[in-house]
Amino acid sequence: MGDAIRAIPLAALHRELGAKFGPFAGYGMPIQYPAGLRLEHAATRTRAGLFDVSHMGQLRIRAKDGTAASLARGLEAALPVDFDGWTPGLQKYSYLLNDAGGIEDDLMLVNLGDEVRMVVNAGNRDADFARLVAACPDLAIEWVDAALVALQGPDAEGVLAALDPSAASMTFMQARELSLDGARCFATRSGYTGEDGYEISLPLEAAERIVRRLLADPRVQPVGLGARDTLRLEAGLPLHGSDILPTTTPVEAGLAFAIPKSRRAGGAKAGGFPGAATILAQLADGPWRRLVGLVSSDTVPIRAHAAILDAVDAAVGEVTSGTVSPTLGRPVMLAYLQAAALDGRPLRASVRDKRPGVEIAKLPFVPKRYRR
Repeated sequence: MGDAIRAIPLAALHRELGAKFGPFAGYGMPIQYPAGLRLEHAATRTRAGLFDVSHMGQLRIRAKDGTAASLARGLEAALPVDFDGWTPGLQKYSYLLNDAGGIEDDLMLVNLGDEVRMVVNAGNRDADFARLVAACPDLAIEWVDAALVALQGPDAEGVLAALDPSAASMTFMQARELSLDGARCFATRSGYTGEDGYEISLPLEAAERIVRRLLADPRVQPVGLGARDTLRLEAGLPLHGSDILPTTTPVEAGLAFAIPKSRRAGGAKAGGFPGAATILAQLADGPWRRLVGLVSSDTVPIRAHAAILDAVDAAVGEVTSGTVSPTLGRPVMLAYLQAAALDGRPLRASVRDKRPGVEIAKLPFVPKRYRR
């Protein structure tokens, strides 16, 4: 028998709200609510959506000797990051790489000086913990036992600032402790929808009270993982386990922006992280394939694993995520294409007995609206 499905802390509240649950990364998660995916998606784009993402792993990392220097040295050996010039209170995107340069997981990290807060993907949380412990023997790594919610959308600032006015002065990727309904909560101005918003770590004893307070605002709609997936795909944001894997590198996935110049060839701290040889070679010479956005004017939905074909029906790529965009009303996809197929040649997808035409599109499909 497989591992038991874990429950998130606020599961009872989501059932009260009428959520339809499904298994995701080992957890029972709200997939959608009675309003349905399309209305939840639209509510996030036009007002504010509240997502429970407590399945994600939250970590607190410190140096065993208590110094910021040892913390930086340990994490710089495990991740392609650079603490020099990284202002405390700012969040960054990074990844855990294997020795071949593949992405074992992608992460969000906040530098707090003598501490780092990290969020890892639910399906990889236990493996990530073991990998970090093995790679960083001088660091103390522990789980943060808290709920995690994301408040996303153009009204997110107004909703959260009604509880703590200081939330309004935060900008994209800033982190801050907020006082929400009398509880101290750790928040970042970030998210996974392409909209402005916040991810908020809530103490367990106050989590339900705060979530009910947020949902009491008429601008806020509870939103499940179904709409979270369509929102992130419209924003061109890759999902680990679908678009990025241990067999794909950051360069292939278009995520090399997260590797600082100092960790690249010629930089002050060049290399020195797992998979560096592969990554630096691909940065210099280019990868053999790239993750790109595709759109279709056909009405046929094009899903993950559909082959992408050229004019003579030769396979030149594969779709990794695909949906019919609720915002655009047309199929949108992320797909890996061979570098040689990025020359503008006509492309088609293979969907059972159909061959809908597709074309490369600039990402994101729907403009991001982060507050910078």
